[in-house]
Amino acid sequence: MSDIFAQSFNDVLQISASSSPTPGGGSVSAMVACFGAAMAAMVANLTVGKEKFKDVEPEVKEILAGAEKIMAELKTLVAEDMAGFDKFMQAFRLPKGTDEEKANREVVMQAALKAATETPLAIARTCVAGLELADRLAPLGNKMAISDDGVAAYVLEACVGAVLLSADINLPMVKDPAFVQKVVAEKEQLKMKAQELRAKTLQVVLERMA
Repeated sequence: MSDIFAQSFNDVLQISASSSPTPGGGSVSAMVACFGAAMAAMVANLTVGKEKFKDVEPEVKEILAGAEKIMAELKTLVAEDMAGFDKFMQAFRLPKGTDEEKANREVVMQAALKAATETPLAIARTCVAGLELADRLAPLGNKMAISDDGVAAYVLEACVGAVLLSADINLPMVKDPAFVQKVVAEKEQLKMKAQELRAKTLQVVLERMA
């Protein structure tokens, strides 16, 4: 599939709603997360260059650069997630008529499953990094647009929980207990961190909106 970000938004919606397996939940979660990072970037852009926020402008510029970097990383991860699913399906279709073919297919499938689990984790980590930026921006950003930093926090936290479902569905098929244990532990840490950052950010946002 061609670069999904080069397609119209309406086309992306139609493809996502179709019977095509990609973009699936992981890719869609990452695409939605781009909007979360974009909201933080918008608040930063509405802060930079304003005399009233001159004292915090250097830090806000850092936050803006970070948000732009996160959007770029998420775009890359969307492509990786879609490619990962394709590789798993290729492994699934490998011949299994002989014992040698079965053994080879199992090795390839296990590698594909691990890769397809690592990408959602990477997306979740990137979303948490976005939440850290939203948290930094909450007390600094232009008050007239600060509600959108709250939107960033809500969206990015939701995307953490959503994308990790793509890891959850793969784990029962992974036969490496150490890998599974590592993924489960990191998943819980990421969800907890995302929840804490969203709550912290929203507290500041709501106080500034009052």
